[in-house]
Amino acid sequence: MKRVFFAATTAALLLLAGCGEKTDETSTTPSAAATGYPVTVGTLTLAARPEKIVSLSPTATEMLFAIGAGPQVTAVDSESDYPADAPKTDLSGFKPNAEAIAAKDPDLVVISGDTDQIVAQLGKLKIPVLLSPAATTLDDTYRQIGELGALTGHTAESTKLNEQMKTEIDQIVKAVPARTKPLSYYYELDPSLYSATSKTFIGGVFNLFGMTNVADAADADGSKGGYPQLSVETLVKANPDTIFLADTRCCQQSAETVKARKGWSSVTAVQKSQIYALDDDIASRWGPRTVDLVKAVADAVNKAS
Repeated sequence: MKRVFFAATTAALLLLAGCGEKTDETSTTPSAAATGYPVTVGTLTLAARPEKIVSLSPTATEMLFAIGAGPQVTAVDSESDYPADAPKTDLSGFKPNAEAIAAKDPDLVVISGDTDQIVAQLGKLKIPVLLSPAATTLDDTYRQIGELGALTGHTAESTKLNEQMKTEIDQIVKAVPARTKPLSYYYELDPSLYSATSKTFIGGVFNLFGMTNVADAADADGSKGGYPQLSVETLVKANPDTIFLADTRCCQQSAETVKARKGWSSVTAVQKSQIYALDDDIASRWGPRTVDLVKAVADAVNKAS
């Protein structure tokens, strides 16, 4: 179960990549015109359009293909499984190896975290790197798509994608009737009860529907980076109206397995069968398929009583 450690990794890697280490490479608006080079994003400047891109971030891989830069991508990491025709390799985004990356002769590397100071390692090899950390808001997603569009020569396509995502998400949210009493929810990252609070990217999706997150109290001071581990007692006491499972593929969790858990029978979500399975990959990424995640949450909210 290669993703059974996802929650712990989230609390470490996503915390590292998304909550604190936003470097200059990702903090500014692209400076060049739509088709002109050189292009600058933060401190990264590309003199020409990159034709050999290595993506070590599944989300960045999805973004690159969605804006039409797929033909320029020559290698992706072992976790980049979408789209299906992405050139998947055994490169790791969790433990990046500078020599293995350099062997692909890239003219641009995109990563989500600076593990083992890989940015500096690749810098010594004169390999350009864009650090695109885990998003904490939808605006982060749109910005990263725009940056990739500018760097790869697909500014128009990236702008169109952002506008399309914004429109679709707005339409989905507006189509959900307002409730007099907000639904509460528990969002499960893995069976050991790691969750995500309202202050995370995932929490922001649920905030669109005015929902109340039962995990918030477990990280009130933010010391856990938005990814606390709950106890069974705390969860049962919080009594969420709905449960969302982001561990259906990695850990084979389902409505049936949740209902079978000891002590959970009194939880409203269990009693009302308001347990909703999500696609692990879509739920853990912050790219174009976030629209699908918003739609999944909207469908669940419409069904819940």
